[in-house]
Amino acid sequence: MKTQFKIEEQKHKADLCIIGGGLSGTIAALTAARKGAKVVLIQDRPVLGGNCSSEIRMWVRGAKGKYDRETGVLAEFEEEHIYRNPTLAPTLWDSVLFGKVKAEKNITLLLNCSCMEAEATDTRITAIRAWQLTTYTRHTVEASYFADCSGDGILAFLTPAKARHGREDKAETGETIAKERSDACTMGMSLLVQARETDAPVPFTPPEWAYVYETDADFAVLPGADVKYSTFRDHKIGTSGCNLWWIELGGDRDSLHDAEEMRDELLKIAFGIWDHIKNRGDHGFANWELEWVGFLPGKRESTRFEGAHMLTQQEIEAGGCFADVIAYGGWPMDDHNPKGFYANTATDTPSILHPAPSPYGIPYGVLYSKNIENLFFAGRNISATHAAMSSTRVMGTCSLLGQALGNAAAICVREGILPRDVATSFIDELQQAQLDDGIFLPGVPRRIPALTKKAKTNLTAEQAALLFNGIERPRSDEEQNMLVLPMGAKVEFTLERPEEIQALRLLFDRDYSRQSITPNRKMQIFTQKLNVGRDFVPAKVPATLVKAFRVWLDGRLFYETDNNYYSLIKLPIHTAARTATVEFLETWGAEDVHLFACDIR
Repeated sequence: MKTQFKIEEQKHKADLCIIGGGLSGTIAALTAARKGAKVVLIQDRPVLGGNCSSEIRMWVRGAKGKYDRETGVLAEFEEEHIYRNPTLAPTLWDSVLFGKVKAEKNITLLLNCSCMEAEATDTRITAIRAWQLTTYTRHTVEASYFADCSGDGILAFLTPAKARHGREDKAETGETIAKERSDACTMGMSLLVQARETDAPVPFTPPEWAYVYETDADFAVLPGADVKYSTFRDHKIGTSGCNLWWIELGGDRDSLHDAEEMRDELLKIAFGIWDHIKNRGDHGFANWELEWVGFLPGKRESTRFEGAHMLTQQEIEAGGCFADVIAYGGWPMDDHNPKGFYANTATDTPSILHPAPSPYGIPYGVLYSKNIENLFFAGRNISATHAAMSSTRVMGTCSLLGQALGNAAAICVREGILPRDVATSFIDELQQAQLDDGIFLPGVPRRIPALTKKAKTNLTAEQAALLFNGIERPRSDEEQNMLVLPMGAKVEFTLERPEEIQALRLLFDRDYSRQSITPNRKMQIFTQKLNVGRDFVPAKVPATLVKAFRVWLDGRLFYETDNNYYSLIKLPIHTAARTATVEFLETWGAEDVHLFACDIR
């Protein structure tokens, strides 16, 4: 029998310690680890993904442009998700992220683990301490670099890192959509529900503590509002319907310290709204069943760090033409009312959409601290004004920022330099790393490897100019930037003499129209489901992706697959050869092969 008890202690040493396992933190960890950095990833929830995890179920959203969809590791996640989970079960999405992280030998993953303390001077963090609830273990992590991807900015509370909370005034920022006076208000947090259409009526009895909304006027028709404002309280759920995002509170309170109280209030509202949809008025949802209610609200805004650069409304509206561009946005400046559900007049609406160009560039300077020399951050807590972060906060954009953080940290680890040194000496390398990882950067083409330019190909001059132009996605319906080849075609590289070929890089068409993936309008933006009607159609691997291909070196078969479902392929070769040939055998349905990149290095 055990009669003596003690708290376990574990110590870790890493190159990079990342706090927060949402999309930005998870992608940062994978990116840095794949480039050789030893990473500890600390996540205070049992699953990865943050707001898009099965615990919250907010849809991933990003740039609005038809051809501006976010790629990189986020695309890798989605492609795995579609292949493994065509019915889009939320918990299987969790497993995709978990599996990717656990497969990476350079990552130590600590789930259910909360950062509690930090050791820091005025200019540098040396260690953090975290508590893992499930194992009653204290973890101490010493690292050369730290990254706060927590969303709430925990290291702003535990270190001297400069940060801010609330809305700036016009006098400080010069922003036209800023407030006349600064305040401590933020955007609120939303609590989602998930329902499913069945083939028979399903009764619903609300808990006695739920609020009662007898008519739409109790929450949907804003007094004195134009008709257009009532759409902000749309409750026509369905496969491509509203996700009830407007069940939102907390922006006029403290989005951190009042979070538990706000959760309780949101639950009363959420059950009351579902009771209204089911039982009060003819909404046509008799056959719908409430399958899931979130108990963890998804936050939009809390603490923001101050970095080397602070992104503003004016810079977004001007297109973000930065020399150190490392990511892009394209969601409107979607400024949610701090009052959330209780905003109730025509001039006090739940959200105001201020236009933003798509895409606009985001600079590297928003990702590292102005006063803590080894601190990165990515996600909704980057260095941006309240107005600017109302656009950058969406998860597609945060994913690109996380990948930039991971690539920058890997450079720092390799060179033994500080984040600010990347800005002065390695920004070109960082941009090319982003591009090589399949991410688009406005105004920055990918450099074609020297070995590819050195080799002769079997392509015509026109084909080669298209394939090697460094722009690896369509930019308009007319400017597709892809080489279209017949099935069975080959791309051949011939060198004057055998040389070491390190890798082959391929980029296939992931169907930017999304038409071959799903007919469901909402899921064409990103393949996640929430409310599901009987019209739901399982997702399919994009028809335009190449499914089967072979690689030959000097006439000998080096690699083949008949079940590829990824758009970006980086195939290690590490073999000396004079010729390299890629043969494209089959797609997932398209008649032709669509190539954005095919090169050797």
